Amino acid sequence: MTRPQAHSEEQAPAHTPTAMTLYSRATDPHCHRVRLVLAEKGIAMDIVNIEGSKLPEDLLELNPYNSVPTLVDRELALYEPRIIMEYLDERFPHPPLMPVDPVARARFRLALYRIERDWYALVDDIERSPGKPHLRARKLLREGLLSAADAFAAKPFFLSDEFSLVDCSLAPILWRLPRYEIDIPVQAKALQKYAERLFHRPAFKSSLTEAEREMRDAV
Repeated sequence: MTRPQAHSEEQAPAHTPTAMTLYSRATDPHCHRVRLVLAEKGIAMDIVNIEGSKLPEDLLELNPYNSVPTLVDRELALYEPRIIMEYLDERFPHPPLMPVDPVARARFRLALYRIERDWYALVDDIERSPGKPHLRARKLLREGLLSAADAFAAKPFFLSDEFSLVDCSLAPILWRLPRYEIDIPVQAKALQKYAERLFHRPAFKSSLTEAEREMRDAV
């Protein structure tokens, strides 16, 4: 989960939320996960891009953790990426990004939990201090991804023949690997092909901010 940010003495001007508003950062992988769900479902939404440490006054009131992503849907404010993603999938059920079967759904949720606990925790360590090498976090993330080679090879998407919320969570990590200075060896063809399938989806391309596009353009 994106870490809470300290209050700044100078706050950004308040924003008046529309029917649905997403507070996001242009390079944050957790925000990217949510933006990818929006793109896959074709959901039109007011996206407020937050830069620097200044937070809009209304966000400080809506979210006790002062974190992004934060989704506002009328009187409802959600501020945990996986909760936001599942809410959007239920609120806008077509196309579905989670299986209907309770057993399969539970397995997908377990996969999401493990991705967050095992991989996003390492991503958060790297993102919090981009100027530091974070050799251990990079090493563990690389090893974790390579150890899942069989899962990437088994089906077109992770654990499934259909694109899902699990893929929405993995895509932002894979896109940022060059930025994290993590290489995928040529032997890991299944992982490379899986990443290419995700990156070539029209929704993934439209989910990218200009800053996220530059992550690959600069390599």
